[in-house]
Amino acid sequence: MPAPVSTPAPSDHWQVGDVLLTSRFLLGTAGYPSPQVLREAILASGTGVVTVGLKRQLAVAGDNGFVAMIREALRETGARLLPNTAGCRSAREAVQLAQMARELYDTPWVKLEVVGDEHTLQPDPFELLVAAEQLARDGFVVFPYCTDDLVTCRRLLDVGCPLLMPWGAPIGSGQGLLNPFALRTLRERLPDTTLIIDAGIGAPSHAAQALEMGFDAVLLNSAVSQASDPVAMARAFRLAVEAGRTARLAGVMAKQDYAVASTPVTGHPFLIGGAP
Repeated sequence: MPAPVSTPAPSDHWQVGDVLLTSRFLLGTAGYPSPQVLREAILASGTGVVTVGLKRQLAVAGDNGFVAMIREALRETGARLLPNTAGCRSAREAVQLAQMARELYDTPWVKLEVVGDEHTLQPDPFELLVAAEQLARDGFVVFPYCTDDLVTCRRLLDVGCPLLMPWGAPIGSGQGLLNPFALRTLRERLPDTTLIIDAGIGAPSHAAQALEMGFDAVLLNSAVSQASDPVAMARAFRLAVEAGRTARLAGVMAKQDYAVASTPVTGHPFLIGGAP
């Protein structure tokens, strides 16, 4: 029997350039208790995209256990690697790191991060735009980590970014979607743009909420790597993402300012087992 149209699998693919993706869950690789736990979490997540911080990899070059596990998990799952420029504070630094990542990992994909505030790790919109424009000209597929500011997001699209990655809350805070109004505005004003919530998600319910709101995917790391059981949490997020996407396609009921009886109190009641 064919699957209902409203279910996200197997035909509910999304696309970045000419690459088709089935999972709407992107997973980071930092902070796991061991390489083996990282591998098992990647497998449990069902992710199609795994992010790696180049600065972190260079810093731990003498200990390649995590790198080996990431490569093994990518081979097992067929997931794509998304290098990121985490830790960069200027456009120039981010562009240089992206170029290194392309050489090392043989991919034009880059998650572009240019941080402007040390306390919140909020992206610097000015440096981000400069770096995004340069990288787009150089043939990169730029995944920009940005805030939920509509004007900044439009400028990033104008300079060649194929999608946007607005934050839900500060990186690693686990606070969820702090500004639903701004995020809904982005979704409504940019209806044809791929939007991925990146940063701040702490619980599977936050991921489900993002997909219910119409966002195309979520990217997270700490919520899984810092869980008591990262593998189980990766599985929980996988299910939450699938549930949120299914709910979006099914059509979440509209909110009401007043009570609406779910059981009719007039006319002919429906009696289970009764005569027609």
